Amino acid sequence: MTSDVTEDLWLFGYGSLIWKPPPHFDLRVPGHVEGYVRRFWQASEDHRGTPEAPGRVVTLIDRSHWETLTDQHSDAPPTTWGAAYRIPGPHVAEVREYLDIREINGYSIQYTPFHVSEAFNATHDLPAPINCLVYVGLPDNPQFMGPQDLDSLAEHIVNSRGPSGENKDYLYGLDQALVELGEGSEDEHVHDLARRCRELEGRTSKDDDNQTETSIVGSELKRLGSTDEQEEIEK
Repeated sequence: MTSDVTEDLWLFGYGSLIWKPPPHFDLRVPGHVEGYVRRFWQASEDHRGTPEAPGRVVTLIDRSHWETLTDQHSDAPPTTWGAAYRIPGPHVAEVREYLDIREINGYSIQYTPFHVSEAFNATHDLPAPINCLVYVGLPDNPQFMGPQDLDSLAEHIVNSRGPSGENKDYLYGLDQALVELGEGSEDEHVHDLARRCRELEGRTSKDDDNQTETSIVGSELKRLGSTDEQEEIEK
């Protein structure tokens, strides 16, 4: 007899999913994956930009491929930090359908081992590693931009906006969320871009000193009960 019970789903978020969690999760776990490099190399036509003027969001690049490219940020940590979410079996189909629709702009489904933070696992009994679903903008997708000049990228982010808001808010929110994940979770690529964007804002908008304070999306994590409540799902 075939069982109708669906197994729990583990989802890894390395962008805004870190601070804007999916609906129906019952556990959020900090940790990292290996073998990837996080970069702001994915165009966003649906969230932080428009089809006419795409913004920029993060994707994961296979480290072996990244090493063949010329990147102004020539160093990258061996691990990519983020948050994994456990979706209970009864909600998996709903969440998968919703995520697949929201992630359609160039991202594809991959699976990767996720390593739980040692500090977190000291008080939890979780498998090591956890096989996680992750949405990745592969290099052959039409939204993949590849290496970009950092100053030009920062200027582009500052000037971009879309249905989900200012592109810079996405960057600042990610920078803050990574710092709050735990020791060693910072990402120099993200942090340096945030610094460049803030400096650019300071030079071009002297009357908007409070904007960089309010633009950090914040770290308050809200557990959502349905996909209808989820205003934005990004990577």
